[in-house]
Amino acid sequence: MKPSLFQTDFKGKKVLVFGLGLLGGGVATTNWLLRQGAKVTVTDLKDKKTLMPSLKKIKGPSRFNLDEQKLGGHSEQDIKENEVVVVNPDVSINNKYIQLAFNLGKQVENEATIFLKNWQKPVVAITGTRGKTTTVNWTNHFLKSKYKSSVAGNSYDNPFLKILDKQKSFEIAAVEIPSFALEFFDKTVPSSDVAVITSIYQDHLNRHNTLKDYALTKANIFKNQSSKQHLILNYDNDWTKFFLKQKPRSQVWFFSNKKLPLRFNGIYSQKEAILFQKNGKAEVVLKVNDFVKNWGGHNLYNLLASSLSAHLSGVSWREIENKIADLPQVPFRQEIIFQSPKLKIINDTTATSPDGAIAALERFGSANTILITGGTDRQLEYQAWSKVVKKKIKSKNLIFLSGSATDKMLKAKGLRTKATIFDTLKECFEAALEKAGKYSQSVILFSPAAKSFEKFKNEYDRGEQFNNLVGGLIKKERKIESRQSG
Repeated sequence: MKPSLFQTDFKGKKVLVFGLGLLGGGVATTNWLLRQGAKVTVTDLKDKKTLMPSLKKIKGPSRFNLDEQKLGGHSEQDIKENEVVVVNPDVSINNKYIQLAFNLGKQVENEATIFLKNWQKPVVAITGTRGKTTTVNWTNHFLKSKYKSSVAGNSYDNPFLKILDKQKSFEIAAVEIPSFALEFFDKTVPSSDVAVITSIYQDHLNRHNTLKDYALTKANIFKNQSSKQHLILNYDNDWTKFFLKQKPRSQVWFFSNKKLPLRFNGIYSQKEAILFQKNGKAEVVLKVNDFVKNWGGHNLYNLLASSLSAHLSGVSWREIENKIADLPQVPFRQEIIFQSPKLKIINDTTATSPDGAIAALERFGSANTILITGGTDRQLEYQAWSKVVKKKIKSKNLIFLSGSATDKMLKAKGLRTKATIFDTLKECFEAALEKAGKYSQSVILFSPAAKSFEKFKNEYDRGEQFNNLVGGLIKKERKIESRQSG
């Protein structure tokens, strides 16, 4: 159990929610603070009219007066008048108002820090560029074989503070912590019993400036760990040596798709078996026949990380093996949303970086695959992505959604004069369906390799819209086929 000194009491305190937003996270945070008895003020760059869908969901006491909220911009006075500032994930630690809060000695928190300071039970905390959401969900899946477990922080359905309110119902939590939250981790944030960094690749450079800065932010997940706690690293990732140079105090474990050196403890795959190695001795602990065939090579890494996380949390290898057969498909991550003898459609909207999209291309790319891609630029490079696209996808089967990242993609591929580009996702999908109809068997892969700010609320909104298009247009096609056959 975490010592009570880490608990954060907001009763009676003047708290500023810095960024309400329209996606639900700010609303959940505001409602939670109001339930704790805090005197809450909300500030946001958006005006009252724009934020009204969120404001209507705030279920606080009558003293939360909409007319008193500081909307349509921020001010120094907002920071000075409040004791605590709770930051929305979209707000950088380098924001001038947040820096003012630090300089004035204000208490600065976010959802994740509040959660960890108040959660009284074991935690498996997972971060990384790729695989973290699947690893969190699969870790929770394995934990459930022994404990009352929950996930937190990995979707708008499971915000940190919603789970915190229900902690009496759980014995352990598997939590996803993005770099935006880790920015605010300092010595006051309790460490997790098991911490995992799945991988580091180029991402969020518009927020973190350099890849080294990004990696240093990720390292905050283990900075406060003790020698009794566990850190799990990807032995095959280039940035693991960097993390080891940060001299973690915790017990370090590795996962790999090849045999680990005897001096390292961890888990690795060999043919269709997974071996656990400790103190120079390795033994087969899991059988994974056809796993890579069914799930793809990238998911083998997620299986290794999640099963090791669960085992270090007290779950036996036998309990873990019994749960592999019914691992959950995580929505929007290489999710097969339609399949028939002639056509398979994959929604990979959460491939928001070139590396994420490469994993989908390696799994689903072929001469009969139509790729829908493109989105918002975040200072990422597309040369490696381009090489895989050239190898896996025919030029005539490339469809781009217009956006600031698309220009970079086209330059990387040298297809500026040949590219098929549309302004809407509907046009992209209709064109993909037409191309797919020319094959006896085909795949439509929606893997943007970029974020979605210019056209969508976020990647989840983008994914939902794609699913709706698939559902609607496939239904229409079936009606046409039915009439023709009749």
